[in-house]
Amino acid sequence: MTTGIHPDDLRRLITDVLRGLDLFSPAALALLIGTAATESACGRHLYQLAGGPARGIYQMEPRDMHDIWANYLPYRPSIRGRIITLTGHDGPGPWLAWDLAYQTAMARVHYLRIPEQLPSPDDIRGQARYWKTHYNTPAGRGHVTDYIRAARTILNA
Repeated sequence: MTTGIHPDDLRRLITDVLRGLDLFSPAALALLIGTAATESACGRHLYQLAGGPARGIYQMEPRDMHDIWANYLPYRPSIRGRIITLTGHDGPGPWLAWDLAYQTAMARVHYLRIPEQLPSPDDIRGQARYWKTHYNTPAGRGHVTDYIRAARTILNA
């Protein structure tokens, strides 16, 4: 698999952002690495293929970003403030395609909204199911096996 961002750089980026948000955990790090690997080959594609709306290394759709700002962050001012401090962005915008810190913050908050506990960082199959259910969605084109294959490539790099 040809990837965009080098796996070591991706780990450092995600770790720095999660620590800046005070939302770091090994489970969150592993899930975000796997999500980026699966969704965009770690940045090989920053715009959804076939002209779809998804953007960035996590291929988040703008409607999800807007929903986070409208329906989650107003009730969590400390997280909202840390996102603004870390990224310099105080709302949704086109930077979803190119600002890696912002993309990472949005992806982490997307998963943070899920009441189910994150899978263990050692449970790649659990991460894959979690991603499929809560990120790609059951109706999405991605498969658990896609996540496992892509995440193993990056996590073992």
